[in-house]
This record gives sequence, C-alpha cells and structure tokens, in this order.
Amino acid sequence: MLCLVTGCAGFVGSNLVDRLLAEGHSVIGIDNFSTGQRRFLELALANPHFKLFELDLLELERLILKFSGVELVFHLAANADVRFGIEHPRKDLEQNTIATYNVLESMRVNGVKKIAFSSTGSVYGESPLIPTPENGPFPIQTSLYGASKAACEGLISAYCEGFGFQSWIFRFVSILGERYTHGHIFDFYQKLKIDPTHLEVLGNGKQRKSYLYVQDCIDGIMLAVEKADEKVNIFNLGVDGYVEVNNSIGWICNELGVSPRLDYSGGDRGWIGDNPFIFLETKKIQALGWRPKFNIEQGVIRTVQYLKNNEWVFDTRGG
Repeated sequence: MLCLVTGCAGFVGSNLVDRLLAEGHSVIGIDNFSTGQRRFLELALANPHFKLFELDLLELERLILKFSGVELVFHLAANADVRFGIEHPRKDLEQNTIATYNVLESMRVNGVKKIAFSSTGSVYGESPLIPTPENGPFPIQTSLYGASKAACEGLISAYCEGFGFQSWIFRFVSILGERYTHGHIFDFYQKLKIDPTHLEVLGNGKQRKSYLYVQDCIDGIMLAVEKADEKVNIFNLGVDGYVEVNNSIGWICNELGVSPRLDYSGGDRGWIGDNPFIFLETKKIQALGWRPKFNIEQGVIRTVQYLKNNEWVFDTRGG
C-alpha cells in the first residue's frame, strides 16, 4: 500500500514508518519538525519507498496536494506537551483538532477513505469505571488535550458517516521505548543528570499509571487495521496493569545507579488535568489476538537505556 504518516519524525510515528517500510509498504511522511527529529528517520530516508515532506498540517492548501494516490492514512501528529495545555490553550485546538480536520479534508478531496488515528485514554476523563472499557461513559473533560482528542474522534466518526470513510481509533495509555522524548522518564532523567542526589516529583508519587512499549503499540495498530472491519473501530491499547509513579522512579534510579532524595509537590495529581488513575481495559484488541510482549517495568528500563545511549535528544529536542 501507499501509506501516509503524519508526525512521521516523532516518537511513535518514526517507529511506525520503519515498520511499514519493513513490511514492504511505500510511505509518505509529513512532519513540521516542531518536536520530531530528523535522526529518527535515518533508516527511512535511505529507503527509496519513503518520501518526506516538511509541512505543517495547518497549511491546508499545501497539505491537500500530498494525499494523491494514498490508500491509508496514519494520523499521529499532535501536540506532545500535554502537561502545559493551560499555558497555551490554543495549541491543543490547532495542533490536534484543526489539524485533524485538515487531514480529513485532504482525504475527502483526494478520495482517500481509510484513517488510523492516535487518540488517548485521556478522552475518558476521570472515569468511574476501572479498568475503563471502550464503551465507558465520557465524563466531563479535565484536560485541554483530552478535550481536543475527543473532538478529533467526533470529526473522524462524522466523516465516516458522511463521506464513507473507515477509521481505526486507538486510545493509548502513555507509550514508552526507543525515541521517547516526552514524559515522566525524560523529565526525571534530565533532572537526575543535573543533580543525581535530589529529585522533585509532581504530586505525591502515588498516582497510578499504565504504560505500553512502543513496538507493542505498533503491533496493536497493525493488527487492528488488518482485522477489524467496522465503519468506526475503537480500541484501547495498554497493558493488564498499572504502577505507581514511585515504582517507576525506583526502576529509573536503579538503572541509573542513583539514590536521590525525593521531594514531592503534594496532592494526588501532578498538574491541572492530570488523571491520578489510568488503567484501560484491553479485552477488545486482545480478542483479535494481540498481547503486549513487554510489561511496564521492561518498558521503563528499555526507555532509560535508550536515553543513556542517546543523550543528544536532550539537546536537540524541539520545543
């Protein structure tokens, strides 16, 4: 197939590009490099079946020109800095919701009918159902990021109904692994590089979170696109369990060989909109035959090892 990947130079996007090329597909990659890294595309750029366009998804007229002949869109581009949503409230609207509208319009104009979308478990807000199933209630949104992704899902399902699209919507827990450049492990590692004797922790460290290794995530995406054939297919992607932030801190410190003093900011969440308990039910994707190969601890350790071997990401990551 000819696939198009938005956010192709990002953490999950670049790993997906490598997988698609390895499986024999041709890939058009689009990225504005606000947070993506060209070095993540070194393998892809050496492949004649990959074509890269540096382009912002907000430039609709230019974007439409890149979708000709595309058979399947993987829309992964989004605002990656979830925690700072209230400091720039327009950013989630533009980079998530409006960008998704522009992708859908580019598909419609070019007759492209299939889209796989990276949503988030944050769309459930602070769900009363734990573990949270795909058909769980949508309570009041607590983060601008989650609200913007919920709006994206609404647009996608409406385009499926109105224009005959088919979609696969994936509600992720936090993803870990190689090329990881945003999130708690990145932040803790950076702090411990500066001062290995002291670590500031947002909240009380008892927030319960679930994490998924990036290659397991891509396995789930590829399997669902291959096997699920509803008009709108919605899948949670996560592991059968969760850990406290304190557990993750312990694994990070062990891997780095440090024993810092921990100073907690207090409260049951790290920031406004932070969900103190995330655990998604994954029976639906498991029914297709998917199982994660790595548990949370293994994912954390692999991520720390990647950062140890690629400290350049701390200096060159975009804003």
